[in-house]
Amino acid sequence: MTTQEASRTGNLLRSQIIIPARLASTRLPRKLLLRETGKTVLQHTYESARRARKPAGICVAADHEEIADEVRRFGGQVFLTDPAAASGTDRVAEVARQMPDVDVVVNVQGDEPEIAGETIDLAVQLLEDRPDAVMSTLATPIRTREQLDEPSCVKVVFDAGSRALYFSRSPIPHARQWEDSLLTEEPPHFYQHIGLYAYRREFLLRLTQLPRSDLEKLENLEQLRVLSAGFTILVGVVCQATIGIDTEKDYRAFVRRASSC
Repeated sequence: MTTQEASRTGNLLRSQIIIPARLASTRLPRKLLLRETGKTVLQHTYESARRARKPAGICVAADHEEIADEVRRFGGQVFLTDPAAASGTDRVAEVARQMPDVDVVVNVQGDEPEIAGETIDLAVQLLEDRPDAVMSTLATPIRTREQLDEPSCVKVVFDAGSRALYFSRSPIPHARQWEDSLLTEEPPHFYQHIGLYAYRREFLLRLTQLPRSDLEKLENLEQLRVLSAGFTILVGVVCQATIGIDTEKDYRAFVRRASSC
């Protein structure tokens, strides 16, 4: 724990939500600016994330002036970042460097308009409770074989102390003898990783300088860089995954849900 963190009242840490927002997107062009509900996807995400109670502030790390203009339009705080940033994590770190008074940075993806504030609070709480960890994330039980076998569904296994052991696109743990009842047993055997991250600020700035590990390259999962370097990632469990928007079908489903509220 840093001196700055130790000086906080109790274990409370000053946290900040940073939403990395990129104009281009491969499967659904300009998805963050879609606005059939009357608000853009980015505005929905911003407003949903703002419901979290623990973070002291929220902002967007934008790669393009058009994104920045949209954030200003709905009254949010925005920072323009290097358009050539290698990843959302690099974009978040670029903004975090300008926030020396922040202890914990929460990376919320811009395409998650229905994210629950409670999930953000949980990620922060994990780091408040466990000064040995540099990073936290979330997971939810997997209850179907299709989801377990799907490479785009990242799986995570963790120990009794909630420390991540491994993340993979493959089904983990591997059941030597398969029975469908494994999917319904309690406690659950299989967990889907949810891509929300909270970092201690000092570690986030260091993370962007660490070389990619062989495991990260093989699985194309950035969090494996952290485990390979020997650091602790805590995993909090929530009842269900946040529904992100990657495709036109995802967006249509979101519009229907938003219209029925």
